[in-house]
Order: sequence, then C-alpha cells, then structure tokens
Amino acid sequence: MISYARQTQEEQPEAPPPVEEHIAPAPRVSVQAFCETVETAAAVQSAGEDRRLGKAHLKIQMGGMMAAIEAYRSAPTPNVIVLESDARSDLLTGLDQLATVCDAGTRVVVIGRINDVMLYRELVRRGVSDYVLAPVGAIDVVRSICNLFSAPEAKAVGRIIAVVGAKGGVGASTISHNVAWAIARDLAMDAVVADLDLAFGTAGLDYNQDPPQGIADAVFSPDRVDTAFVDRLLSKCTDHLSLLAAPATLDRVYDFGTDAFDAVFDTLRATMPCIVLDIPHQWSGWTKRALIGADDILIVAAPDLANLRNTKNLFDLLKAARPNDRPPLYCLNQVGIPKRPEIAATEFAKAIESQPVVSIPFEPQTFGAAANNGQMIAEISANHKSIEMFLQIAQRLTGRSETKKQKSSLLSPLIEKLRGK
Repeated sequence: MISYARQTQEEQPEAPPPVEEHIAPAPRVSVQAFCETVETAAAVQSAGEDRRLGKAHLKIQMGGMMAAIEAYRSAPTPNVIVLESDARSDLLTGLDQLATVCDAGTRVVVIGRINDVMLYRELVRRGVSDYVLAPVGAIDVVRSICNLFSAPEAKAVGRIIAVVGAKGGVGASTISHNVAWAIARDLAMDAVVADLDLAFGTAGLDYNQDPPQGIADAVFSPDRVDTAFVDRLLSKCTDHLSLLAAPATLDRVYDFGTDAFDAVFDTLRATMPCIVLDIPHQWSGWTKRALIGADDILIVAAPDLANLRNTKNLFDLLKAARPNDRPPLYCLNQVGIPKRPEIAATEFAKAIESQPVVSIPFEPQTFGAAANNGQMIAEISANHKSIEMFLQIAQRLTGRSETKKQKSSLLSPLIEKLRGK
C-alpha cells in the first residue's frame, strides 16, 4: 500500500526542532489531510503556507479515517495522505480498510495521541510512513511531509543562502563572494555562487572568471535545464567553489517572471550542498520569491538611516512570510568612513530587535585592491581581520564549524625529514 518509513520514535516524542535544523523542500506532490480536530486542521493549513510546501498541492477535510476511506472508494489517492486518529483499535482497523482502496505508492502520515511502541510497530508493519504525536504544530507537519522525500540514503538537498543589500552600493556582492569563499575553503563544503544581477553582476570580475556561458543560458532556456546542462554552465573557481556567472551585458533586457529561476534553483539544490545567491538590490516578483524560498538569508547594510529603514522592512516582511524559519541575519558593512555621521550598531540592534552578525570596517585600500585584481580578501591579505568575520558569517549561515586544521610546530620540518629517512 504505502512506502516504508523513516526513523522510529519508540520512546519519546520528537524534541522541538533546533534553530539550525534544515528541512529540505518537498517536490510537486499532492497532499490530502483528514482531520478530526480544528486545532490539527489549523496546524495543517498553516503548514501548507510554509515555503517548503510551496510546490505541494494541499487539501484539508474533516472526518478523519472514515472520511478518507469513503473519499477514496471512487477517487484516486494522492501522493501523501495525512490522517488524524486518537483511537488505537479504530486506527488499525481503519488502516486495513484504507489499504483496500489506496493506490500503490501512496504514503500515509498518521497523527495520533497514543505514545506506544507496540502501536508504532503495528503502524510500520502496515506500511505507515510516519507517526506524529498530537498536538502538532505547523513545523511538525512540514517536517513529516518533507522528510518523506529526503530519505537518508538519498543525496542531501542543497542549502540555499540568499545575500541581498539593504540599499544599493553597500557591498552585498563583495560580502557574498567572500562568504562563499570561506564556505568552500574553511568549511570544505562544495558551493556555487549564482550571480543573479544579469546586467551588472560582478562575480565574474571578483573571481577573475570570464566564462562564455552562465546563468542567462539557463534562465532563457528553461526547457533545457537539467543537471548535465547546468554543470556545463558552471565555471570552476577552486576545488570546492564554482560560479554561475551573469553575462553583465546590455544587449537585451532582463525582465523575468516570478518563477523564472525555479528550475535553476531546483537543479542546483540536487547537485550542490551549498548555493549562495547574489541577489541584486531591486524589488520584483522573482527577487521576493528567491528571498522567501531561501533556507537562510543575510542582509548587508551600511550604518545610515536609509539602510536601517530598509533592513527593518525586509526583516518584518521575511519574518511574516517565513514563520517557521529562523529570522534573517544581517551584518553592517563599510563602518567607520571618515567624517560620515553613522548610526551605531546598538541602535540598529534596538530597532531591528536583533544583533548584527558582524560589523565590517571600512577598508578601501584592501577591498579596492581585491576588486581590481579579481581576488578575494584572503588572497590579498591572509591575516586581514575581515577574513575571520567572513568565516563567522559562513558558520552562522551553514550551521557548521570550521574544519580543523592540523597544527604545525617548530619541529615539524625535522620530523618530516626523519620520516623520510
């Protein structure tokens, strides 16, 4: 009847999700829920509005198990059925009846109030994909449905990190490129930078790359987008870092529909553990969709009033649109420009109700030399203080610690010679 399950919950209900929990989005599937209580129906309805179920088609009905059995006597079953039931005997009997009308391949998630090992084993034996203890919240429903399509043996779905400037000219692209460099070099994660500013993008210049193809080829040929096609468009910067470059030409206009980049992002998720989106400072359907659909968001702001207002507006919108995600992160950049009145980081934190990840000082000589040479800050000055800040941002966005490097000592050369002998 139904495909088999995931990890067991044999002893205790699942703990609340940690802040850094990463739940991969569900694909385009149909989900039908049959609830017995209005509280569960409300939780499922709220889950359907979560970005990770944005592609799923969700329908909610009341009536529980009996309503599901009756509905599928004359209609095909969806990809996923969510059933609420609080009675043990009726649940097992109802599942046996449901099996007679359920299509092969349909997955069933049961929401119940009985925390019992033997019941769970009976449910697994009948092919139930997941059992969630009530009462449930929206994130419990999201996690259960999404995890059905990200089996442990399957390749992990990549994490999308979106970086956007609160205002033009605040250095968001520079920050995104250096953070991606830190993710690849210091955290040893395979990463790709997608430059979404097709007309004026600077990622190719910053990484000293001039590929003949890039992201425009994918966006303007959505029917051709697959893993092999996107792989040919990538330009390799280092062993762990690739670039999906913008053409940075004005021979055409770049007016996109809201879902223009969906195929590109889905394909990158399937092939790369980490995708860094360099989002231009503009407000359109597709930029809003890219931000809301990202797993983590970094807003780059300069310490002035316009940046404070825009950062606050972005924070409020994204927190409302992503109620089950952690809030966006933000950093202050170009701090300490001589003779420029600035708003202190404490005032930013008070207005936004969140501390900046880091405050990057104004260093025009170092940053300017890096930009003109097509290099990262770490390549220009290995001990520059901003390198540690980029690593801090990378760790916060990915939830990972720095890859430990073996420490060398003064005796290392001598030891190596002795080993050679």
